Amino acid sequence: MSAHEEAPEAPTARSYDAVIVGGGHNGLVAAAYLARAGRSVLVLERLGHTGGAAVSTRPFAGVDARLSRYSYLVSLLPEKILRDLGLRFALRTRAISSYTPVERAGRPTGLLVGGGEQRTREAFARLTGGEREYEAWRRFYDLTGRVARAVFPTLTEPLPSRGELRRRVGDEEAWRALFEEPIGVAIEDRFSDDLVRGVVLTDALIGTFADAHDPDLAQNRCFLYHVIGGGTGAWDVPVGGMGALTDALAAAAREAGAVLATGHEAVRIDTDGRTAEVTYRTADGEGVAAARHVLVGASPQALAALTGDEPPAPAEGAQLKVNMLLKRLPRLRDGGVDPREAFSGTFHIAEGYDQLAAAHRQASAGELPAAPPSEIYCHSLTDPTILGPELAAQGCQTLTLFGLHTPARLFERDNDRVREELLKLTLAQLDAHLAEPLADCLATDAEGRPCIEARTPLDLERDLRLPGGNIFHRALTWPYAQDGTGRWGVETRHANVLLCGAGAVRGGGVSGVPGHNAAMAVLEAQLQSQPL
Repeated sequence: MSAHEEAPEAPTARSYDAVIVGGGHNGLVAAAYLARAGRSVLVLERLGHTGGAAVSTRPFAGVDARLSRYSYLVSLLPEKILRDLGLRFALRTRAISSYTPVERAGRPTGLLVGGGEQRTREAFARLTGGEREYEAWRRFYDLTGRVARAVFPTLTEPLPSRGELRRRVGDEEAWRALFEEPIGVAIEDRFSDDLVRGVVLTDALIGTFADAHDPDLAQNRCFLYHVIGGGTGAWDVPVGGMGALTDALAAAAREAGAVLATGHEAVRIDTDGRTAEVTYRTADGEGVAAARHVLVGASPQALAALTGDEPPAPAEGAQLKVNMLLKRLPRLRDGGVDPREAFSGTFHIAEGYDQLAAAHRQASAGELPAAPPSEIYCHSLTDPTILGPELAAQGCQTLTLFGLHTPARLFERDNDRVREELLKLTLAQLDAHLAEPLADCLATDAEGRPCIEARTPLDLERDLRLPGGNIFHRALTWPYAQDGTGRWGVETRHANVLLCGAGAVRGGGVSGVPGHNAAMAVLEAQLQSQPL
């Protein structure tokens, strides 16, 4: 049974070893680890289901297609967590990494990355006219691969110092390129083709409103997390949709004895550093649960509201999310590539290097980008199980679009109107590379409406309580210790209250890392408090 269909649970005791606020994937990871270690655990989830942003839903009325509605792909989830928790969950590798269409010399062409080294090499040569860009590509991703193999295993260990992580990387060229200089420097030094430069840069801009040369290096931190996953940087499709992961986590937590109380909203945390009480609200009134430790899977802003502390600086999201169901994949103007291959990886739109810079300048000036950059994923090509049998037989496909450089501030005037305007501009950029309008390919729901929905940062703030619609809860952090980060990167100023959500150090993405690390911090603290 899906976590969405579970009968509501309620607290079964007055006091627990750990109360976890929020039943998203990180909260569920923490719950499963602590319950498996023999601790009594209560999860308080505001919504009527677990999963948070990592859920599968049927967004279109009467249509049997389960889309990963908010979060899409998995890269940062360590195999260690899957193994430790015995999760019944599978990932599937995409055969193609990416396709980026472009018009050159008046004709449609593009860059297809994937399908083997020789095929990728030939695709680079067709686009750029020689071997140089491919060789630069290969060398650069050899460099990021070395960093990934060194850094990724540290995510589930106590935080290393900056010096310790630098020594583990053991590559001064790589360290300078990713950790010290704006990523734009590395890209411009290594690549000359505008389209190739743009494809590389996109990993630095997912959910991050930044320029390639921003001096605060927010783009570098974003890039780092997008290339280290699994020690390879590969982004995989969750079989059964993203909800399959959180359903498996919920099942693991329940089987270990955790109580998952949906429809229970935490409203206050009182603590003296040794014990705590969490006040929660339900449809029937309020209740209180006592705990030795409280783990908060919500944002840093929500944590501050619960504890009465000063909130951190506001976060701001910068993405458009669009979910679609198609009757068929559209034909491409570039006749040299099969749409089933082009859409099976990441389909980049208006993401040339200069286009990305222009979009950032326009959005910084308070304007919608004239050519909004975005990228598309077709999960059903890799995992057709998310489609009902009838849809699959008809050749239907899902499409999920992630738009860049659309900060929340752009929507504050009139969210609904700006959303519609941005969606039209974004789809026009896609249509420019199609041999038929995307609108002609959209399926319709049971009421005859096109199967397409769009979500702005303000929509995500409203629906999921993401501060400013920021998918990472706040700006991503370097994966090493800094002042105040604590041993695991989950500590707060309250000794027995921990942050286990995406806003923790080494948080962001669907990783489970903050949940794992918060659970380890609790187990360590409880072990140290026991008499020898």
